[in-house]
Amino acid sequence: MRNLFDVSGKTALVTGGSRGIGAMIAEGFVANGVRTYISSRKADACDATAERLATKGECISIPADLSTVEGVRHLAGAMRAREERLDILVNNAGATWGASIEEFPESGWDKVMDINVKGPFFLTQSLLPLLEAAATPEDPARIINVGSIDGLNVNKLGTYSYGPSKAALHHLTRTFASHLAERHITANAIAPGPFPSKMTAGIAQTMGEEIRRHVPLKRWGEPADMAGVAIYLASKAGAYVSGAVIPVDGGIVASSRTL
Repeated sequence: MRNLFDVSGKTALVTGGSRGIGAMIAEGFVANGVRTYISSRKADACDATAERLATKGECISIPADLSTVEGVRHLAGAMRAREERLDILVNNAGATWGASIEEFPESGWDKVMDINVKGPFFLTQSLLPLLEAAATPEDPARIINVGSIDGLNVNKLGTYSYGPSKAALHHLTRTFASHLAERHITANAIAPGPFPSKMTAGIAQTMGEEIRRHVPLKRWGEPADMAGVAIYLASKAGAYVSGAVIPVDGGIVASSRTL
């Protein structure tokens, strides 16, 4: 029981790890002894975050564009060239698009679905050999997908492809959990509520105080809130949890409130 949340010595890949929720999770892993790879589309941002986190532990940057299957395979190939096993895969890279329903474009629909659903599936597929190499019955390899409470509730914004994409990712998580259990790989999803990130910067500026009032715990999420649940799922404490979608939202989903 004493080392229930110990993740030291593990290896992780966090996509979308240069900022926002991905950086929060990556920082938690690095600070707790996980060799952590981060990936994002912008090489400069990815390298800068890795350099910052490397002051606390081991963090390596592998820039990649995960909006295409080619970019996904590039990242998987780079991981296979560096590692023989992967204990933790965090599928966090995501995108959103906002427009009125009359003007919502096909390109906005496809971009969000490609990055939020297609990317996690094909990256997981490509990294299965590394995950299987790390997996044991006592300490499974872990897939952690970052969904959203918008995949559980319906928000009031014109982000028509975002909520459906996250609902699909939640169900993909359950599908992974079912199909990969015999390989000793667990799959769970985190469904964040309001956290500071580039994606939420606009609504934080225009609706930040209103959102805070609607959160039962009366605050936005903080980095430790996100790092904590990821460490739990990646540690011995979470070894028997699979197929779960965990809201980390200050109680929004439980109270059935929408933003």
